[in-house]
Amino acid sequence: MTNHKDEKRPTYELQTVEQPQKKKRKRAGWLKPFASGIVGGTLAVGVYVLTPYAHHTEDSTANESSTKTETVSTNHSSSNTSKTTAVQTSNSTNISNMVENVSPAIVGITNYQKQSETDSSFGDINTPFDESEQNQNNSNQEEETGTGSGVIFKKSGSKAYVLTNNHVIEGANKLTVSLHDGTTVEGKLVGADPLTDLAVVEISSDKVTKVATLGNSSSLRVGETVIAIGNPLGEDLSRTVTQGIVSGVDRTVSMNTSAGESSINVIQTDAAINPGNSGGPLLTTDGKVVGITSMKISETGVEGIGFALPINDVKPIAEQLLSKGKIERPYLGISMLDLEQVPDVYQKETLGLTSSQVDKGVYVKEVASGSPAAKAGLKAEDVIIAINGEKVKTGSELRHALYTNAKVGDTVQITLVRNGKKETKQVKLTEVESKQVTS
Repeated sequence: MTNHKDEKRPTYELQTVEQPQKKKRKRAGWLKPFASGIVGGTLAVGVYVLTPYAHHTEDSTANESSTKTETVSTNHSSSNTSKTTAVQTSNSTNISNMVENVSPAIVGITNYQKQSETDSSFGDINTPFDESEQNQNNSNQEEETGTGSGVIFKKSGSKAYVLTNNHVIEGANKLTVSLHDGTTVEGKLVGADPLTDLAVVEISSDKVTKVATLGNSSSLRVGETVIAIGNPLGEDLSRTVTQGIVSGVDRTVSMNTSAGESSINVIQTDAAINPGNSGGPLLTTDGKVVGITSMKISETGVEGIGFALPINDVKPIAEQLLSKGKIERPYLGISMLDLEQVPDVYQKETLGLTSSQVDKGVYVKEVASGSPAAKAGLKAEDVIIAINGEKVKTGSELRHALYTNAKVGDTVQITLVRNGKKETKQVKLTEVESKQVTS
């Protein structure tokens, strides 16, 4: 089917925040536009009501009375200002001390990739020249293509381990890691997971003096102060510190990755997150890592909407990457499409759906031969509406339910609609087989 209707999605764009590439290359897509909506507004506050004399318009009787009132108001204002300044100074000092303490655990990461583009600056391609000269012009050298940030979260013997984003290291032929003292060391990729946008990089522990403390992201509250540290725009501005608040918790954003579409749980913050911050930590005021900064909304007129991966979600992924070098996910064996992308007329006339069933589920385009889905009796043009009783309306929701609540070897109950009638299938999950189907 090719006549799918447009997806019902708002227009703003989610952008990863690694440093822009120095050369344009065809790369695997890291993060593309995702669905959500924003309503903007402005709030104007009159300066007049903030002055200590604002109430004088209500009392215009005697000059003496006015003078006394003014004196009282002025003294009261000065006292409050003094107290406020003292509190602000104390908070500022505490944050400064925290930043100084945790900064040695923050690193910069540079991604090098081989460039195979022929240098055309030597003139027309048909101009004859020596073959060896041609080989020199066709560069296969590793060149810097982007930078990001990371945080050292573990040290064991001669090795230390850095948490960062998958999109920071994806496609790299070589990785280098810049430490707090300016030293640059070689980084070795331990493992990466595109679907959660996480990666672990190994470095020598010789010059590692600090390991960050991982906190508890589940205890975060909206309005709580948080600090982001990273390398915006590269090493020239390394370990830049920005401050903000937790703007929202338990947000879910959908994104396209090199491994398919994924729904990710995130923390929303207004702490400034700029290109190069990707992979750096989001910290509480006591210096505990509660998130890994990953993305922001990049659109004219939109400011202060950034996202971090909650550290409680990051921990099990990091541990599995450390122990196995990959994430083992259950394999269902279907190629799918959000039902809302299928024309209504096709849903009703060909799939046999009722008006109440339209746009509510996941359309099965193909079932891989010999897959768990095939063995359980799923067929092309089935519509999956629930997994283990949890309703799913999109492929992203189906993956989230599958990857979060099931593991390899589990048997899950798939509820589907076939020819307008509900059916249930018991599917025993196996390990994912890459490149075969989308889920």
